[in-house]
Amino acid sequence: METGNTNFGQSVTAVVIKDNKVLLARHTYGGGKGLLIVPGGYVNVGETPQDAVIREYLEETKVTVKPLDVIGVRFNMRDWYIAFRAEYVSGEATSDHDENSEVLWMDVEEALARDDVPELTKKLIESALRGGVGLHKEEYNGSTKNGPYSLYCL
Repeated sequence: METGNTNFGQSVTAVVIKDNKVLLARHTYGGGKGLLIVPGGYVNVGETPQDAVIREYLEETKVTVKPLDVIGVRFNMRDWYIAFRAEYVSGEATSDHDENSEVLWMDVEEALARDDVPELTKKLIESALRGGVGLHKEEYNGSTKNGPYSLYCL
């Protein structure tokens, strides 16, 4: 878990569902310690949220994903957190033995019923299951000196 280039005010996650199973990781630290959550983490300086989700999933689970729709945004006075619905691309789910102690594909209904899956993760799974209702990426050519814009719309 390298932190030198980390933007601690911006974080991302994604819900990946394949064959009615959701990819979850058992967190090893902080408030989520011991809980099964959707993988994610902070955005690096100069990185897009989409690229951060791809990197975080690969680092934490060894699974390559493709972010699709924005299914949730959580923010407060000091930071924001964007949740994507993402598609499984490749890889075998494997723990990083650092930020998580296990990574597994769990039946969606079981995940929604378990006590060791926190409410936020359950809400995001439910949102991903609604598919096509979230904000989806629109092609948009706007850019500034800070790089290209990403536009998500209903």
